[in-house]
Amino acid sequence: MKRKEILGVLALVLVVATAALVWVGPWQGERAANVSFETLDGRTFDLHELRGKPVLITFWATTCPSCIAEVPHLRALYQDLGPEGLEVIGVAMHYDPPNQVAAMVEDRNMSYTIVMDRDDAIAQSFGGIRLTPTSILINPEGRVVWRRLGELNMEQVRNQIQSML
Repeated sequence: MKRKEILGVLALVLVVATAALVWVGPWQGERAANVSFETLDGRTFDLHELRGKPVLITFWATTCPSCIAEVPHLRALYQDLGPEGLEVIGVAMHYDPPNQVAAMVEDRNMSYTIVMDRDDAIAQSFGGIRLTPTSILINPEGRVVWRRLGELNMEQVRNQIQSML
């Protein structure tokens, strides 16, 4: 093999290993941290208050095209499964201006709960989230089922959540 081919193979192995770590990470099965959330209107609640329900947390940014593309799918998921007990929490990243977040929530009719991570504490509680979208599914017992970087396969997500309801 030529040096260029070897480097290509090594780069591919690195990408696959990184993706595997993100998709099936050491956090799987761990109890989710009890974080406090603050909604755009100033209401606060703690994650442990949602125990007994599946919770889908998605970290997003107003400047993230993939995050914006995911909004209608998250809205539909919440509209369909929210009445059965699903909670969806969209966490706006700390660098997003609150007025920009509020405008997007209104423009995109984001009917699920949106919270501000004003001081980066929520992202840090979940292992230092830096890239968006990143989503975390927590089961009704409060354990992390999975963590995903990038857009979700909504059919798989829906099926998994329905099995928890």
